[in-house]
Amino acid sequence: MAATEAQGNGDEGALLKFPTVRGIGRGRVTAGLVLALLLPPAVEVTVTVLNFRNFSMIMLLQLAVAVAVAAIGGLWPAVVAAVLGSFLLNYFSADPVGSLSIADPTTLFTLVVFLAVACGVALAVGLASRRAQEAARSGAEATALSELALRILSSDGSLETFLEKVRGNLGMDAVTLLGSSGTRTATQGAPAEWRVLATAGPNPPVTHAAADHAAVVDPHYTLLLRGGPLSPHHQRMLVAFGAFVVAVRERQQLVKSRRDNLRLSEGNKMRTSILRAVSHDLRTPLAGIKLAVSSLRQEDVSFPPDVERELLETIEDYADRLDHLVDNLLDMSRITADAVNPLLSGIVWADVLPDALQGVPHERLRNELPPNLPPVQADAGMLERVVANIVENAMKYAPDSDVVLTARAGEGITVREQPASELRIADHGKGVGHEEVLTMFQPFQRFGDSSAASTAGGTGTGGGVGLGLAVAKGFTEAMGGRLAAEPTPGGGLTMVVTLPLWTGDPL
Repeated sequence: MAATEAQGNGDEGALLKFPTVRGIGRGRVTAGLVLALLLPPAVEVTVTVLNFRNFSMIMLLQLAVAVAVAAIGGLWPAVVAAVLGSFLLNYFSADPVGSLSIADPTTLFTLVVFLAVACGVALAVGLASRRAQEAARSGAEATALSELALRILSSDGSLETFLEKVRGNLGMDAVTLLGSSGTRTATQGAPAEWRVLATAGPNPPVTHAAADHAAVVDPHYTLLLRGGPLSPHHQRMLVAFGAFVVAVRERQQLVKSRRDNLRLSEGNKMRTSILRAVSHDLRTPLAGIKLAVSSLRQEDVSFPPDVERELLETIEDYADRLDHLVDNLLDMSRITADAVNPLLSGIVWADVLPDALQGVPHERLRNELPPNLPPVQADAGMLERVVANIVENAMKYAPDSDVVLTARAGEGITVREQPASELRIADHGKGVGHEEVLTMFQPFQRFGDSSAASTAGGTGTGGGVGLGLAVAKGFTEAMGGRLAAEPTPGGGLTMVVTLPLWTGDPL
């Protein structure tokens, strides 16, 4: 009895398909009336031609006709068939034949019972048909609501999207969701204050007076609809939509709460890491500076020139290390707060190397960048920090290896479907494992013994707090690029900085 048909404005991707339930329509009633007028005489004609005179059997045949007409046309055609059948039975089959008078009172009682049974059967069949129709309609609505629930779960979860579905499915012009402030409750004897949470459609109603319908979902939410009357079927659907509104709203609040908790957790982790860095990595150079300065200020001690020069170099080295660590902490804070605003321009890879590689032992560097590479889209200062941090990291964790810089551009190198160029910084150290590659770009992440690097002739900046690669990744992504790590053929680690090619004015 149920069939699936599209009902809406044609937006198949947004609207729900309401199954249509077909009951006993006007066509079937008409067919039932025609059969009610034709079949009882046909039965009497047939038994007369066949000279079949068994009154009980003829009565059963007329009863079967009434039942068949009830199944096809419902109650009233069946009543017509029963009345006409009883009249024909009386006239053609009951004694005296050919007269409406009844000689035997038992026959009269039989005809009355026949008429009552036929009408009762017709009534039962009609009632069963209506119940079946209602059950089919309920099943169709349940199917429609199930599809709606699945679509909501697979959608972006926004209230606006859901209200647009409600508006389209109910054929309304506009829909508004009101939410109570919750500061004034009915128990306090004051009316609730409502505010608009979401709307769909043009000129949505914002007050009850401006709406054609108002569906109170619960004490905290009300749906206002504008666009004409609603059928009883759509009113039932509106009640179900109200329940889904609450589900969508609570889902949004859960997502927001989860996001806030995640941000709070990351903030706590960041603060804990900064405190740990301050307590160790920052205090160590401060203590060294203070010790060197205190030694130089001793008036009763005269240091040889070479010792005095060494103490001054220690102060400078520790000051540089502090400056580097503070820069990384401030940069990481900007990246975490989404406060990085790169000034993009066309830059050639080779142009940033002189400043980025200051202080790096040049005997350990192999610059193999090809000439005439196209410029990339980058912020000069950020790109210098990216290259400096990666090279410093390579020097630190591959103390016995040269660091090789290469670059290329061309087919197959893209970032977000844009043509790009990549700078590859490779070392032949111990490399890192697969799991470490996944976590090495996280802030305050360090591998191995950092002190070993400083004693192995690194960059002179010490072990650091594990922010170099995190800052490099954050700056690279802020410039619209990508930073990745991959194994170096033959052992070691290669960092790949990929930036989109410059599409602005020629340099």
